Amino acid sequence: MNLLTTSLGRLRVVGFLEGVSFLVLLGVAMPLKYLWHEPLAVRVVGMAHGVLFLAYLAATLQVMLELGWTRNRAVLVAAASLVPCGTFYAEVKWLREAGRA
Repeated sequence: MNLLTTSLGRLRVVGFLEGVSFLVLLGVAMPLKYLWHEPLAVRVVGMAHGVLFLAYLAATLQVMLELGWTRNRAVLVAAASLVPCGTFYAEVKWLREAGRA
């Protein structure tokens, strides 16, 4: 089954990409900017991360509406994106489980 054919699958893919972009921003781009005075990486990775963050929020809202998630569950999934590795936790804790239901 292709993950991109369902709203939950799209949320899982975007969540993975958003989580990776957050880690690259914090672990690669920020050190390049502040230790080696190369701010371009933050601009590029930061823009990509921002777009993926907004896509993650939109995908969370779509899944909430389609699957009938409670507002609390959607807020928890969305809030996970604010913490490094949070989207990976959300995948294991809430999104895999929702895919089985």
